[in-house]
Amino acid sequence: MSDHLFSGLKVIDCASWIAGPAAATIMSDFGADVIKIEPPGAGDPWRARSADPKGGNDYYWQLTSRNKRSLALDLKHQAGIAALYRLVSDADVFVTNFPLPVRERLKVAPANLLPLNPRLIYASFTAYGEAGDEAAKTGFDSTAYWARTGLMDAVRAEERTVPARSAPGMGDHPSATGLYAAIVTALYRRERTGQGGVVSSSLLANGLWANGCFIQTRLFGQSVPLRPPREHAPNALANHYRCRDGRWFIMALFNEERQLRSFFNAIGREELADDPRFATKPARAQNAHALVAELDAVFAAREMAHWRKVLDSVGVTFGVVGRTDDVTDDPQMQAIGALVPFADGKTLTVSSPFNLTGEAKVAPRRAPGVGQHSEEVLREAGYSADEIGRLRGLGVVG
Repeated sequence: MSDHLFSGLKVIDCASWIAGPAAATIMSDFGADVIKIEPPGAGDPWRARSADPKGGNDYYWQLTSRNKRSLALDLKHQAGIAALYRLVSDADVFVTNFPLPVRERLKVAPANLLPLNPRLIYASFTAYGEAGDEAAKTGFDSTAYWARTGLMDAVRAEERTVPARSAPGMGDHPSATGLYAAIVTALYRRERTGQGGVVSSSLLANGLWANGCFIQTRLFGQSVPLRPPREHAPNALANHYRCRDGRWFIMALFNEERQLRSFFNAIGREELADDPRFATKPARAQNAHALVAELDAVFAAREMAHWRKVLDSVGVTFGVVGRTDDVTDDPQMQAIGALVPFADGKTLTVSSPFNLTGEAKVAPRRAPGVGQHSEEVLREAGYSADEIGRLRGLGVVG
């Protein structure tokens, strides 16, 4: 196939869990041939974490491993490493998030692979980076991206609120986009120089980037206090409110001079525009607590559907606090191609978060079973049927 941007690009996904494999998933969306290396038997441990306890779909796996081909290969066996080396010799990208000591032990570090293929892009992903005392430390997005970087603390509703746990993959998927960007940057350099090389990213670095505004403030010596309770928000017009049906929305009315009077008129409280407590921006800041109380009473009187129409009618920027059940049927998300159907047409999946004009993405194919394409991939690499049978007999190939 040659009708996609990355058609002909060969990517070896020798990673597990989410962030590393998801970077390869993005490449697959644009046509790359992604070969998923996983151990025979149970395969990537992410499969088990995402399995439906009643059987059927392994939901998370379908998202992270769509479009890929699975080669079940025991890398602890010399013959398994030899097979991997053969694949790497004509690959374009190798993605791994194995801990650094594991890479050395298995002989899949850059020093082992780059001599086999000088054009190879070796994409390395770690929890805490590849230097310093914690380079070999393991981590997940909940520990390295969310907790360590201050995000977990920063989003607390108030000082007394316990830190909030992250959702599955919440840091992994943005981090995967960062790793994808590194890979594509390296591919661009390869176009100019002919040389591959190592690119790297980490959960820690991506978490710091996500919390960059607060971190940069602190780096300039300023303190970053926890946010006050919403009732004491410093700006009542950039706050979240609850409607009569229990649904919440967050408002971001920053163009106050132009929009404030029409906003008060639309919600039926036109007199607030001339109330001395709220008539000027300094007054509104000084009396934010009182304005929050006024708006709390207003919005609690009607359902979210009503306020959505009202706020839209006067051009106020706001966002409904969505629930997962809402998102799956959101027509806007489908209109922009953020939710797209699998090629079998039976259900939707979440697309990678960007598009290129004139470049169609692959119609997403279901994620593979463990070793589903082992024979196919090995035959393409030059293995005979007898050789493949021998590797199966040794337990090297699943």
